[in-house]
Amino acid sequence: MTSPESPRTAAHVSLRTKLLWVAAFYFASGFPFGIATELLPVYYRQRGVSLTDIGLLSVIAFPWTFKFLWAPLVDRIGTYKRWLLGVQIGLAGTMLALLLADPARAMPLLWVVLVAMATLSATQDIVVDAYTIRLLDTREYGAANGVRVTAYRVAMLVAAGVLLTAAGRLGWPTIFVLAAGLMLILTAISFTVPSSDVPRAAAHGGIRDLVEPFRELLTLPAAIAVLIFVLTFKLGDISLIPMTKPFWVDRGFSTESIGAASTVGIVAAITGALVGGALTTRWGIFTALWSLGLVQALSNLGYWGASQLPAEQSVLYGTILLEQFTYGMGTAAFLSFLMSLCSKRYAATQYALLSALFRVGGMVAGAISGAITEDVGYGTYFFITFLLALPAFSLLPWIRRTVAR
Repeated sequence: MTSPESPRTAAHVSLRTKLLWVAAFYFASGFPFGIATELLPVYYRQRGVSLTDIGLLSVIAFPWTFKFLWAPLVDRIGTYKRWLLGVQIGLAGTMLALLLADPARAMPLLWVVLVAMATLSATQDIVVDAYTIRLLDTREYGAANGVRVTAYRVAMLVAAGVLLTAAGRLGWPTIFVLAAGLMLILTAISFTVPSSDVPRAAAHGGIRDLVEPFRELLTLPAAIAVLIFVLTFKLGDISLIPMTKPFWVDRGFSTESIGAASTVGIVAAITGALVGGALTTRWGIFTALWSLGLVQALSNLGYWGASQLPAEQSVLYGTILLEQFTYGMGTAAFLSFLMSLCSKRYAATQYALLSALFRVGGMVAGAISGAITEDVGYGTYFFITFLLALPAFSLLPWIRRTVAR
């Protein structure tokens, strides 16, 4: 089979086949992230790790934000398929290494394993984003991003739901072996995808490998407006997330109720992603971006409304369902927009730079969200998150020029 990574050869691969590859890629992408951020904190606490140390261990998330620093290596060296196989085998190895890295006895070893897992996982994200951009035509981004968000969320559900539930019955060593085995199955699937044979630009080394892709982004129509838009489009949504779980706890809901509602919310997010992907394909990226983005922003008012209503199960489920469904729709359109900005030549580096841009905004918002909420209360804070979503829409006239290029 010819490589689908150039526009010419991509036409010879059916959309159905492309979507199957995208689903496998992003399930593999979401699975280790779910292991690191959802499953392992429970393991730490059961093994007697203090809350302070658990908080410190969260710094392993840094590779996912700053992956653009080594993304040029993926663009310049080897093929995407070789990168993918290498990092996935490495991820399986780190999951097995958790058998030896007992936090009660070997905390330094645990740090090494977790940093390795996070770095390999972030590198896998670079590879699958770049491969997907080369694989797809622009008109296919909507459907592909619906599948992408769905597969990622399902992987998170497997890690945080299925494996976590099974841990109580099977024991943690068995869970780590099962996780490694699943990662190897995903590696076998990756072995079936075509290898990249698209010539790469010559490597310059050092900072220039980051500057060149960024400089090319600056040649986009209304480039500065585009970068500000990327920084601010998800700001309201990202600012909301850190305070949602504490809000429900402080409203008196049990962990079981919150967990059940959150599980239903994941299903709603998956449904929203599929609907958002289909609408992006039908309407085009620009129309989907502003319309689904507006719906996503308005859903923040659902949490403001919940803060004014009695603490009832219907309010809990209704608020989470609304927010997660619109999150899925808005994310599918936004990811399609990000992919459309990237050239196939610098796909890995440019997408990593763009994703880092909106993640940095989220990190800052998350860091100060608690302090603001303590000062003004949940209701006012949730209304502020709605207001934070609005400035991005003032940039839409310039974004239209970029999308229409």
